[in-house]
Amino acid sequence: MRYFWWSILWALMLVSSASAQTYRISVNQFVEHPSLDAVLRGVQDGLQEQGVVAKFAVHNAQGNMATAVQIAGQIAGEEPDLVLAIATPSAQACAQAVKKSPVLARVPLVFTAITDPVAAGLVEDLARPGKNITGVSDKLPVDKHLALVRECLPKLTRLGVIYSTGEANSRATVDAVRAEAERLGWRVVEAGVTKSADVYQAAKSLVGQVDAMYIPTDNTVVSTLESVIKVGTEAKIPVFSADVDSVARGTAAAVAFDYYLHGKQTARMLRRILVDGVAPGEIPVERQDALILHVNLKAAKAMGLEIPEAVRRRADKLYQ
Repeated sequence: MRYFWWSILWALMLVSSASAQTYRISVNQFVEHPSLDAVLRGVQDGLQEQGVVAKFAVHNAQGNMATAVQIAGQIAGEEPDLVLAIATPSAQACAQAVKKSPVLARVPLVFTAITDPVAAGLVEDLARPGKNITGVSDKLPVDKHLALVRECLPKLTRLGVIYSTGEANSRATVDAVRAEAERLGWRVVEAGVTKSADVYQAAKSLVGQVDAMYIPTDNTVVSTLESVIKVGTEAKIPVFSADVDSVARGTAAAVAFDYYLHGKQTARMLRRILVDGVAPGEIPVERQDALILHVNLKAAKAMGLEIPEAVRRRADKLYQ
């Protein structure tokens, strides 16, 4: 009798396994760099931990908007169960493709790692996105970023910001930096770029004009971050970043999101849509609030900055 029930149980397990749905997810990622890569890993691991079986078709635009648009069109032919857009340009490209493709119009579109979905034209209302789109925003806590800069450099009066003029999220961040800097009595010196090849010269243009440089979560700039760090090291200008992954690459410090956890949060939203059948437009846009502090003592010293002891003590991770 015991053998009989074990046989029945085993058969049910086999049937259940065979009937488990595998969801097809097409990914449009704008560029390869540690933060966005961490988001994708977080999504994949998060779904697996929730028992959701998914097959990913990952496409990377390598920082090229025209390529992001081509990828969005290609995704329609893949007939996915869900489209995941990582970073603003890719999300905008997918949103435009939805308007042209009857196939994509029926497919949920989820964005992630986007600073300002409203300014990017993706949704009109964060609480009620409507249509077939929602996502997770990484809107930056600029006030906390600049508070860290001020704590490390109490006498700072001029802050340089390098950003891509073509990225809506970067323009929104610069506006926020400018407003917060004005409150602190600082002057912001902007250096806009249109492509990654311009980043080094943009950083050079700030030498002699600023006391420190701030790098937002700008895909174009972060993809070639080492060129900014080179200028900062040579000119003894501390470079601060808006993401902790950049600290490992050589910025002095950052208080920011853990983008791997950002991806896991996105995965929970994907499960609600794919498994529970909740309409994307009924899910409010979410935001990640947990922050962590990373400090690179070696990089800071090379840029002529001594990190205060209070900052060192509360750091979640110290790079020696």
